[in-house]
Amino acid sequence: MNQSSTHSSYAEFIQPVDEYNRALIANVHPLDWVNPQPAALYDLVVIGAGTAGLVVAAGAAGLGLGLKVALIEKNLMGGDCLNVGCVPSKCVIRSSRVVADILDAARFGINPSQNIDIDFAAVMERMRKIRAGISHHDSAERFRNLGVDVFLGSASFIDQNAIAVNNLKLNFKKAVIATGARASDPQIVGLAEAGYLTNETVFSLTEQPKRLAVIGGGAIGCELAQAFQRLGCEVTLLHKNSHLLDREDADAAEIVQQVFLREGVNLILESVIAQVTKTSTGKIIHYQQNGINHQIEVDEILVGAGRSPNVEGLNLEVVDVKYDKQRGVIVNDYLQTTNPRIFAAGDICMNWKFTHAADAAARIVIKNTLFSPFGLGKSKLSDLVMPWVTYTDPEIAHVGLYVKEAKAQGLETDEIKILFSSVDRAIYDGETEGFVKILHQRGSDRILGATIVARHAGEMISEITLAIASKQGLNTLSSVLHSYPTQADAIKKAADTYRKTLLTPRTQTLLKLLSKFS
Repeated sequence: MNQSSTHSSYAEFIQPVDEYNRALIANVHPLDWVNPQPAALYDLVVIGAGTAGLVVAAGAAGLGLGLKVALIEKNLMGGDCLNVGCVPSKCVIRSSRVVADILDAARFGINPSQNIDIDFAAVMERMRKIRAGISHHDSAERFRNLGVDVFLGSASFIDQNAIAVNNLKLNFKKAVIATGARASDPQIVGLAEAGYLTNETVFSLTEQPKRLAVIGGGAIGCELAQAFQRLGCEVTLLHKNSHLLDREDADAAEIVQQVFLREGVNLILESVIAQVTKTSTGKIIHYQQNGINHQIEVDEILVGAGRSPNVEGLNLEVVDVKYDKQRGVIVNDYLQTTNPRIFAAGDICMNWKFTHAADAAARIVIKNTLFSPFGLGKSKLSDLVMPWVTYTDPEIAHVGLYVKEAKAQGLETDEIKILFSSVDRAIYDGETEGFVKILHQRGSDRILGATIVARHAGEMISEITLAIASKQGLNTLSSVLHSYPTQADAIKKAADTYRKTLLTPRTQTLLKLLSKFS
């Protein structure tokens, strides 16, 4: 019998050792877990039990075909999303939004009777409780009950037909690499010695850092910077470029940047960090801005500057799987690696590093590994219509193409932009900062892309995603009834705006005349 011996590699991420984290570990990496004796041959071996790996394993085992499926995980089942990503971050963001609502209450005629008492430890405890409460969905026990052989330990290929995990050998017909990605090391002089947080360790905090520096103005950095500022930290955000969220729509990013400034986040843009030093009173970040040297002292540093694929230790050379240390495993549009019997899915091989993207990719892998050999067709990654959301407040949601991407494809485009200052429900809600922007092909109602900036933009983008995926245009959206009053009515307003462009001058004149008599 073999037990996993990798507990030290993840223990630092799951602190403190309280009842909730003990319950979490009991589900996603039980300390008394005994790996099963391997089957003689597996139809499918999946390396990595994050979102992509879990969906592949559960899907393959649940087909009712009697397939032998193995799942290997060296750290925590559930991967980043459950343990150090979507789940904990959105719990903390939710608490921070409560603070923002209270601070903004006077604008709605509500005056809090006393000062806000932010119990940072309680906020983090709530997060740990919720995370533990849903962790059973990703548990080793659940997947064993689904018929999957779950192995806890480090995996590596040993030849074209076998994978080693601890001292066991798993023979496979096909394999899937779903080992995900981790926070990148920014390689700043003195940073490691001073100590820093990433998304993998920040959720282990139990005490509020009074002064917090966030390095990186992308989605992760911005989401956490705003949340911790609202929870009482003095946040300084350092970003190398001239604007936050510079991969997003510029108008959308500008709204979020102005909100950050209003809420007191100290933005240091166009900055180059030279080094970090540690003193008896804190950590000093030495940086240059406009050629001038500056420094700022903080208590903690949170790095949110990109992700690196987990390709180390897999011994991919043995199975002729090509990879890049920055891009990850190289795959084709069918998520097939350079070894036709080995596939990959999720953050290890995709530019879209989202939970829902990993889920969708896993479904492609299931079809392409198990069904396409029988002539049932293949699915392509490029066929996906992928929405994504940056969970600042307001949120930025996007789907489809940006203008520059459409131009690169030789498409002529027009944009329709509806400000929430013209949407009744947004006015009632006091949430007029934001817009719906729809990009469509010139001379056509074909929707190419959309960006929404709103407090719940992530809930609204699905309507446009559905329209694009089902090849429904602005004419269709214009004909869809939207309940009044809703902020989603902005989508219909955008579609109606397009319809008005179809009116001939003669029709417009006639309608104006008729309106005088109505």
